[in-house]
Amino acid sequence: MQYSWFNRNLKWIYTLPAVFFVLIMMLFPIIYTVRISFYEWSMSATTPPAWVGLGNYIALFKDERFWHAVGSTFYFTFLALALEVILGIAIALLLSREFKGKNLVKTVFLLPMVATPVAMGLVWMLIYEPTIGVANMMLKSMGLEPLLWLASPNQVIPSLVIVDVWEWTPMIALIIMAGLATLPSDPYEAADVDGASAWRKFVSITLPLLRPTIIVAAMLRLIDVLKTFDIIYATTQGGPNFASETLNLYGYVQGFQYFKLGSASSLLVVFFMLVMGLTLFMIWMRKRLEGAS
Repeated sequence: MQYSWFNRNLKWIYTLPAVFFVLIMMLFPIIYTVRISFYEWSMSATTPPAWVGLGNYIALFKDERFWHAVGSTFYFTFLALALEVILGIAIALLLSREFKGKNLVKTVFLLPMVATPVAMGLVWMLIYEPTIGVANMMLKSMGLEPLLWLASPNQVIPSLVIVDVWEWTPMIALIIMAGLATLPSDPYEAADVDGASAWRKFVSITLPLLRPTIIVAAMLRLIDVLKTFDIIYATTQGGPNFASETLNLYGYVQGFQYFKLGSASSLLVVFFMLVMGLTLFMIWMRKRLEGAS
């Protein structure tokens, strides 16, 4: 009797400790952060934390710097995501073809993914350096005016997007390539018989069949791009004049520069709800597209 029960529940017995550990490691910080968000707690003060209820949230939504960080976060996120998905699809289609040196091209193409983000940020700072940087040297060689890149409030977000696209487009391409490998050949053979062009086959066959895969890739990158911190901190630290300060970076500033743990916690709770809402929306969209197909 006991042996039979043990066998029936073997998978739960082995996995329960790991599941319990992961839940503790995830749930405890979230619950503790939510709790702190209702207190005015400064690490630089000698007074104990004081209960303020929703005071931190009210102050947060009245903070112009917070709304500027929201705008910068969305601007950076959706510009980077759009470019990475488009380029990822194009590169995946290119690498799915057979050509000489394909394996070498794949290896070189994947190198940015394994680079350390902070070190990569420092390298791109040198590339974007206004006077001796490679980027402006290339522009001058083509007869174009040099740019300020990271030093300009209008150019800093697109400049950071280029870094993010360079690093993470390979991940999108890998996911799309995996999806391409699973596509059936029958629709393409029928399209060849009908004399369909390559563009028509892409629009009518490849893109609809890849739609769930594209949604998954976009969802993974959406969550990751929203949380981008290291590249921005290593290159601009939110400057110039807070132009590249995202919610993640603003939360860091509140907590570890201003030492306002209550304000930082309320910001992170709002940020968590934002990420969760966008993730649930992407999951809903994927299920709807799968149901329609």
